[in-house]
Amino acid sequence: MSNEIRLAFEHPSARADATAPDGPLDRISVRDHVVEVEIGAFQAERGITQRVSFNVVVEVRPLDVAIDDDVDRILSYDRVTEAIAAELAAERLNLLETLAERIAERILLEPQAVRTFVRIEKLDRGPGALGVEIVRSVADLATKPVGHLPDITPHPHVVYLSNQAIRSPNLARWLDQLEARAEPVILCVGHAEVPSPKTGHKMTQRRVDLLALEQNAWMLAGRDDRCVVVNTRTELDWAMKNDQISVWAPSKIVLDAVDGPKTGPDDPVALAAWFAGHMDASDLLLIGEAPPERSPVPVLVQDIAQSGL
Repeated sequence: MSNEIRLAFEHPSARADATAPDGPLDRISVRDHVVEVEIGAFQAERGITQRVSFNVVVEVRPLDVAIDDDVDRILSYDRVTEAIAAELAAERLNLLETLAERIAERILLEPQAVRTFVRIEKLDRGPGALGVEIVRSVADLATKPVGHLPDITPHPHVVYLSNQAIRSPNLARWLDQLEARAEPVILCVGHAEVPSPKTGHKMTQRRVDLLALEQNAWMLAGRDDRCVVVNTRTELDWAMKNDQISVWAPSKIVLDAVDGPKTGPDDPVALAAWFAGHMDASDLLLIGEAPPERSPVPVLVQDIAQSGL
């Protein structure tokens, strides 16, 4: 009994150890994640925010392929904090129990997740921390219909900059206007004006041409510190949710894509259109370039001489 009492107040990671199922499971954890939020059933809790602490452990299936130090192959910590943020943003709740259930439900929809421990504590309602802890598994999820989950998928504004646009004295002003938009912004570029090396082999030339696009992305990043070169989907998701302007470095996403582009990097505008569709973008804005023959998203075109976006 004393051991059970001790475990009742241990961190969720210790609870996970004590109740581990047969077979090894990996775990990720988020500890002491504190958010100011309005929550609670009492009148005294309405109209004010209070500090709420989240401790979450997620047991995950071990990958059957090598991780290769690739952030896109693992269940990211960001998915846990995003689940918390999404449920807090969905509606004002009275009960920590309801919030914990919804967070667990969202986490368990991740393909790798097997079981999750969610502990939520109010830090400002008494002399100590007042809270709840729940344990849920994918088996629990299968026994009940999944409720409505608010859509937190960002729909970025993808912008293709020609080399003339990158060199333009209007670049900083365009970035100012893009920063002011409500949706996140991802920039795409073409090849630099210096010719790429020619390999004489189709597959190796594709890699060289993709790397040439990335070199030009770094050239753009050198023009303005707001332009951060990004090459993984996980980093792009984080940047979109944190108001960072990204410059797409295409090699990894193109080479890893199951539904890869029909066009090659020798047609960077068509590649940008494919990427916009891949990211479920709201639209594709071309500055200084003609539109592609087809695009999965609406295309807007702006001449370099135009004064505003």
